[in-house]
Amino acid sequence: MDAAAVAWEAGKPLVIEEVEVSPPQKDEVRVKILFTSLCHTDVYFWEAKGQTPVFPRILGHEAGGIVESVGEGVTDLKPGDHVLPVFTGECKECPHCLSEESNMCDLLRINTDRGVMLHDGKARFSIDGKPIYHFLGTSTFSEYTVVHIGCLAKISPEAPLDKVCIMSCGFSTGFGATVNVAKPKKGHTVAIFGLGAVGLAAAEGARVSGASRIIGVDLVSSRFEQAKKFGVTEFVNPKDHNRPVQEVIVEMTNGGVDRSVECTGNIQAMISAFECVHDGWGVAVLVGVPSKDDAFKTHPVNFLNERTLKGTFFGNYKPRTDLPSVVERYMNKEIELEKFITHEVSFNDINKAFEYMLKGVSLRCIIRMDA
Repeated sequence: MDAAAVAWEAGKPLVIEEVEVSPPQKDEVRVKILFTSLCHTDVYFWEAKGQTPVFPRILGHEAGGIVESVGEGVTDLKPGDHVLPVFTGECKECPHCLSEESNMCDLLRINTDRGVMLHDGKARFSIDGKPIYHFLGTSTFSEYTVVHIGCLAKISPEAPLDKVCIMSCGFSTGFGATVNVAKPKKGHTVAIFGLGAVGLAAAEGARVSGASRIIGVDLVSSRFEQAKKFGVTEFVNPKDHNRPVQEVIVEMTNGGVDRSVECTGNIQAMISAFECVHDGWGVAVLVGVPSKDDAFKTHPVNFLNERTLKGTFFGNYKPRTDLPSVVERYMNKEIELEKFITHEVSFNDINKAFEYMLKGVSLRCIIRMDA
């Protein structure tokens, strides 16, 4: 029996329970989780206000661990390998995986409602024979978890798992949106909408790319001080202005920014992010997930004037192929991760991580499984 933090019902504190974790089946791997962190997506599905409630469930999807055992057909990993579980996967066989342009695997792309494994439609977690459901194919709030081979990135055993675990979701989503999709050039101006963990990772991407000005846009002015550590040079709070924020930014930048990255999911911010880029060459990238009834409205002339609008999923990284090299960039000191980690708690205190996130005081809280 192994310990896991079980969400029994929506919005109620997680309970540390003794859970049976079955051996890995075909194309599956059992992983000992050493460090996991809390992402806003965990909180969102724990609250279960806007989507199908699936309970009891083991949440968690940002983590680092070590392979404990492998199921039939697994040749890429062996016990002892260091891995990052990822909420989306790479089967390496479907049209998306075979395309250089896509990371949206047909087999393993994110599925928020599925609480079971693909192989047999069953959960690998149980208490007294009753199933406890999986989350995003990862369920990292558990000492041991079972994950499809396609959702595990094998990384250097030298990389500190208590730092690089945040690369398995939020960091890569924001950083990749900038470096892989917006692709700012040295000297460019970049606007970042939303200065949470993903937005700050996008700012880090702009900093690493050599942007000359990084303009942070957020409704919470107190976030600017922290954002300076991530390369943000100027701050705009839309509430401080009585006109659309895109007009403010266009004026500040003499015609618009070269690149913008939207990390809020707010439809108005998405429109502003697009309309604030320079005509002729400006590129806006959408990262945030909108509400289901939203519609994007802008005048088509904005496109005709040679502005580009793009979307991205997980920073356009293919988990197995690309994440190991992002970890190497951290090891080579090109990327700074420590500044994203604001809190650390023991596994028994996992509910504190939720409190910090709900109060808005944490960027990333690391949960130590052995403590």
